Amino acid sequence: MTTFTYNKLLIGLIIIGLLAAGVVAWQRYQVEQANSTVELVMEYEDLVELAQIEGIQADSLLARFKAAGITSLAVYETTLEKLNKNGKVTALPGADILHQNRTGTLTDPFWQNLLAEGRIAAEDVYVAGQDTKVFAEVQSDLERRLGPGRVTLLAGGDRPVLAAKANFEKAVKWNLGLPADELAKVDELGFYVVPRPTNYTKVTPADVNAVFGRLAGIKNLSAMIFVGDEVLGYPDLLPLTARHFKERRLTLAMIEHPLQLQFFKQEGLTELAAANNYQAARVYTIPKDEQPKLKAAEAIRRWTVTDQERNIRINLMRKYDKPEPGKTLLETNLDYVAGVKAELTAAGFTIGKATTFTPYFPAPWLIAVIVLGATAAGVLFLSLIIPFAARWQYALVALLAVVLIFPVLSGGGTLSRQAVGLASAIIFPVLAMIWQLDRWRARELAGDFGPSAGIGRVISGGLSALAATTLLSLAGGLYLGAVLSDVRFFLEMEIFRGVKLTFVAPLILVAVAYLARYNLFEQVWSADARGLWRQVVTILNYPVTMKALLFVGAAAFAAWVFIGRSGHTAGVPVPTAELKLRALLEQLMYARPRGKEFLIGHPAFLLAAMAIWHQWPRFFQFIFVIAATIAQGSLVETFAHLRTPIFMSVIRGLDGLLLGAVIGTAAVVGVYILQVVIARLGRSPAANE
Repeated sequence: MTTFTYNKLLIGLIIIGLLAAGVVAWQRYQVEQANSTVELVMEYEDLVELAQIEGIQADSLLARFKAAGITSLAVYETTLEKLNKNGKVTALPGADILHQNRTGTLTDPFWQNLLAEGRIAAEDVYVAGQDTKVFAEVQSDLERRLGPGRVTLLAGGDRPVLAAKANFEKAVKWNLGLPADELAKVDELGFYVVPRPTNYTKVTPADVNAVFGRLAGIKNLSAMIFVGDEVLGYPDLLPLTARHFKERRLTLAMIEHPLQLQFFKQEGLTELAAANNYQAARVYTIPKDEQPKLKAAEAIRRWTVTDQERNIRINLMRKYDKPEPGKTLLETNLDYVAGVKAELTAAGFTIGKATTFTPYFPAPWLIAVIVLGATAAGVLFLSLIIPFAARWQYALVALLAVVLIFPVLSGGGTLSRQAVGLASAIIFPVLAMIWQLDRWRARELAGDFGPSAGIGRVISGGLSALAATTLLSLAGGLYLGAVLSDVRFFLEMEIFRGVKLTFVAPLILVAVAYLARYNLFEQVWSADARGLWRQVVTILNYPVTMKALLFVGAAAFAAWVFIGRSGHTAGVPVPTAELKLRALLEQLMYARPRGKEFLIGHPAFLLAAMAIWHQWPRFFQFIFVIAATIAQGSLVETFAHLRTPIFMSVIRGLDGLLLGAVIGTAAVVGVYILQVVIARLGRSPAANE
């Protein structure tokens, strides 16, 4: 029988790496705790529209929303369509003016004179307005969007008119520029201003300066959220945009992608964040088609969970368009805003201008020590599958560590750190399970286990083993959470890579480790690597029966669900019952545990302990051990969500352990009772005889 030796020097390196990971984790915790102010933003246009619907003054309504909790208003660029609707300018196609003249409805001598002078063309767009400031902005914006050669001032004075060579239907919907009057109004009412500009085609320095020029005199600037596929200044003028950001201490707002992974794609976004020294905040908005389906209470809960779990610091809120029963539309929206503020405050957040992460990067030497520890863990794992000489173990650690650490100490190393993060997510839960298997194996050889073991001993022994194994896996989580700790990962500018692999690889590696230690088949002796291979061959040559086919089919379906539910891709849908369970746990616990841990993995661990203590057939032990690995892998993978505060990831794992232990204990007791009943039923005929 193969003896597996745990190299103490490698274990020492792992412990040293864990200490370094603890230091980084503590620093990260401090950085995350300092970033706890959430900004509540609504769109200025939405609230003005609501005021019109409710028939009250816009200023009065805005003041009530400010009192309810809204801190900031987003101001979009204006369009000719909006200006037409609010009466600030009049935009007409030349064809309409000609049509009015032909039908005799053009009675204004002003327009008749322009027509008589031959200055009206059917294909042009004409803009007239009496507010000289607004008209000047429109003229400037049209010249900037179209080029000065396509915009002509036909008349000045108190009735200015300009002609633009453009398609009317498209021109009225173009974003022109930030409206100075709306920016000033929002600022005057005491809200933070959140401008939402677009980029320009063939953007020039004058274009960029013009956008920020509109912000001159605004005292309460907060963040800028870009509209469209590019940030202002992309591709060549990002340094100029960044300079304006720094001068105004503006926060770059980054809208989370609907799949909750990184951001809505905007070219130049991450480059601008880096150039702005990472003064950036993650933004979430409930999708437009989803909000009407959510009750206000559900939406309020959504905001709290989102801000807690995904480091969202700017809540871009939409108004409800239908009132809730017993409330007016205004009351519905005011209560919604007040509810969000109250729940966030109760959760420990401050409401105000969004805070941002300090530009945190851990000391390279700390990362190097963590990488060295993770390398030692990887080599230790190999030695526990196929034992090899200690000197070769040290040589392998040295070689891998040099390759991985050199880029880190050279000032880069993101790829090395991502590789170490992936390796930690796979290796540590495997090492935890192998360590436990070896403990059980030693006790089995010592004759501690047998069918007569009492249920109390099984449960107490299983629970202590589960706690120890989970804590070892948790160490892997700290490795993962520390090695990828820096502000880029907190903001999801960089991400952990290999999520689906972390769900599958630990199961395969623990299966290999199990087969290297136990015989699934009595006729095959697995004292060495050849024995392991013979077991694999035996499995491949196993006669296929209908039962086997059904089992394989069920396993394949479970694997499809298991992998399809991982990551952020649109895979297997989540059942309604599970969504309700999640919502309940989110209300009851600080961090909702993951179902694959407390419903599958941890109960399977206790059943594995029962199977081993009572010496059930190896096949059942094997199945339960593999299922138990799901929880250990999931626990470590939790730390791959770098946007989630590390404290919450730790608590999530411990919550899963607690709940899984309860459910697992109930499962063990249930199986024990079933065994007793079956045993008594089996003895009854003999007693009667």
